[in-house]
Amino acid sequence: MRAEFDLDAAADVVPYLRDLGVDWAYLSPILQATEGSDHGYDVVDPTRVDASRGGPEALARFSAAARAAGLGTLIDLVPNHQGVAAPEQNPWWWDVLTFGRASRHAESFDIDWDHGDGRVVLPVLGAELDEVIAAGELVVAPPGGGGGVSDAEEMADSEDATAPRHPQQPPPPQEPAADEETSPEEAPYGTARYDDLVLPLAPGTAPLRETSDASAVRDVLARQHWQLAFWRRAEDVLNYRRFFTVTSLAGVRVERPEVFDASHTEVLRWVREGLVDGLRIDHPDGLADPGGYLDRLAAETSRPAAAMPIYVEKILEPGEQLPGWWQTDGTTGYDALGEIDRVLVDPAGEAPLTDLDTALRGYAEPWAELIATTKREIADTSQAAEVGRLIRNLPAPVRAGLGDDLARDALAELLAAFPVYRAYLPAGTDHVAHAAAEASTRRPDLAAAIDALAPLAAEAGTEFSRRFMQTTGPVMAKGVEDRAFYRYSRLTSLTEVGGDPAHFSASVDELHEAFARRQAAWPHALTALTTHDTKRSEDSRARLAVLAEVPERWTAVLGDLREVASTGDGPLDNLLWQAVVGAWVPGADLGDRLHAYAEKAAREGGVGTTWEDPDASFEARVHGLVDAAVGHARPLVERFVAEIAAPGRSNGLAAKLLQLAGPGVPDVYQGTELWDHSLVDPDNRRLVDIDLRRALLARIDEGWMPEVDDTGAAKLLLVTRALRLRRDRPELFVRYAPLPVVGAAREHALAFDRGGVIAVATRLPVGLSARGGWGGTTVLVPAGDWRDELTGAEVSGGLVPLATLLDRYPVALLARV
Repeated sequence: MRAEFDLDAAADVVPYLRDLGVDWAYLSPILQATEGSDHGYDVVDPTRVDASRGGPEALARFSAAARAAGLGTLIDLVPNHQGVAAPEQNPWWWDVLTFGRASRHAESFDIDWDHGDGRVVLPVLGAELDEVIAAGELVVAPPGGGGGVSDAEEMADSEDATAPRHPQQPPPPQEPAADEETSPEEAPYGTARYDDLVLPLAPGTAPLRETSDASAVRDVLARQHWQLAFWRRAEDVLNYRRFFTVTSLAGVRVERPEVFDASHTEVLRWVREGLVDGLRIDHPDGLADPGGYLDRLAAETSRPAAAMPIYVEKILEPGEQLPGWWQTDGTTGYDALGEIDRVLVDPAGEAPLTDLDTALRGYAEPWAELIATTKREIADTSQAAEVGRLIRNLPAPVRAGLGDDLARDALAELLAAFPVYRAYLPAGTDHVAHAAAEASTRRPDLAAAIDALAPLAAEAGTEFSRRFMQTTGPVMAKGVEDRAFYRYSRLTSLTEVGGDPAHFSASVDELHEAFARRQAAWPHALTALTTHDTKRSEDSRARLAVLAEVPERWTAVLGDLREVASTGDGPLDNLLWQAVVGAWVPGADLGDRLHAYAEKAAREGGVGTTWEDPDASFEARVHGLVDAAVGHARPLVERFVAEIAAPGRSNGLAAKLLQLAGPGVPDVYQGTELWDHSLVDPDNRRLVDIDLRRALLARIDEGWMPEVDDTGAAKLLLVTRALRLRRDRPELFVRYAPLPVVGAAREHALAFDRGGVIAVATRLPVGLSARGGWGGTTVLVPAGDWRDELTGAEVSGGLVPLATLLDRYPVALLARV
């Protein structure tokens, strides 16, 4: 949902969604976001529907259209943070900046007022404050502009005569009237401006006329409830919790009942009025008490009586279980994504691809060692402000005994060793113990300090432990997903959200076990293959999985490509050339997309260049690689893509069948009903050609059986047949039972019965082709008559030859007749 595709545009798509077989429409955030936001996760006003997305009237129209078509509506909700990049657009933040601790919203945001000497510290300047003031880049102005008075008169008259104070202190808290809330549009007390940033002045502190005079600006700024700072000093001075490393997203304290009420008024109206049927909760791990939040949300939405689905964007590390006491139907499905991807990866490719990675680095770097390094980097840099806040929350005797420097070193090591996103105390103390043991092993010189800190981190109900658990997640996310994933390029289809790329592949039996667990424990959890946060879309990953079947060939091709263009960093070359191969679409102009990806990948990885300190010469080599890929290296790229495209399409159909027919509720990301070779955001948020999909679906419904080719129509056939079957015959999807595959090629197939629907998928297609096909391999189908929903062919129970069943498509979807 965005200005270019608003709620009315979504309402127009509802008939297509119904025809496709969709039974719920799943919308990205629609509360008022920062102007121009194309994702909506930077909410600036939780009390209204975003105007650019159509406003409340359009939501009503969309809901009516969806209900008329029999579709439920699931909406993404962002309780953890609000957007503060443009303070004048956020009424709560504007009020806090205006009145400081006296603001009615002072407790809505997670601010350490004492650390800022009673002010909100805003590290947004491009240089030190004195430099910015001296350059005349800061302008202060009275309400509505200024008159023509002298600087002397201005300085005298701008003093607030109600109470004398030290010139370097902000004004004393001025309690706003009971019904008063400052209006960003009116700025009743004057403003300060820095480039595009507009900030409110405290009552009684405005100059009489607009000025950038250094003396006048210093006097005004010294009297505000906010303090400006150089952005490079953020890790020392920042005093409000933010979302990961995004200073423009300020943490909200929804654990406070009054803040929950104020921030959920509009959402609960949607629920009461039947405008929405379910909620997806963004980043619950950022909250002080995720389980408590879900309890409150369930109570307010009459769950479980109304059985309103609530999903959580919870990243589960391999082997980790979703807290069973949470009021939720399950996660948003990254765990299923990892399971499906790995069963399509050839384990025989692990050793040669590891050898290639070692050769490119010049040394072996196990994944566990890499993430220990990158997580520690994050704890020492972009999360240093949060580590500082943890130190300030230590019991005084512990802090005094350790000293701040030792405490910071030990806390950073403990955070870096934490094995999951967070624990939910009092459960999960074993994670703290694991982290303590790991950290002490890595740094025996810190063992005594870690022994002092670990029990505090494991003690439920304290301010320190709550903040510790709110910090482990950002360290994990930024250290692993946004750094190590861009440094570890052995097989990039495995560097996906919630995944462990050291876990190279999974057997068919392992997939069956994972699917059976989901059916038993979380049968209504979402499953995903692509989301707005995936590093690569499902079909890009499906193609890259083929590299594990042809590792020697990829080693040779990569060598040829690096001779044409190289960044000088072997692992980054591997990552970028894999991105080129994975995203390649014949005839498409990919230059701009690949340039944007390559720059982001290089900066996120932090090798050779960074977001904070871009290296122009290194980035020139990065962009030179992309120029070569779409230029004189194009024949090399196209030849190799042509070699792996067909097995990549087979993998793509297999993955989609496993998701659509497997346990859980499949989330089909917009546009992925055709081939989608997107890369990381914002590439995966491009507008979708719905008209093309409508036209292809109409042809399929007229009886067209498409080939498995570049059009993606075969995938559309699979998606619509599977979705319609799930919607129209849910009684066929009530259990999970593996089906045996018998014969010489059995490792290349997997099959399961959902209680009336059977899915059969091909895996490792290159190896299957090399052995000459299925031969006499069969799948044991339960007794009865079955119809393949893709081809219309009917088979009887018993040993069914795969050579016949999978003659046209590499997958089959059998429904009991």
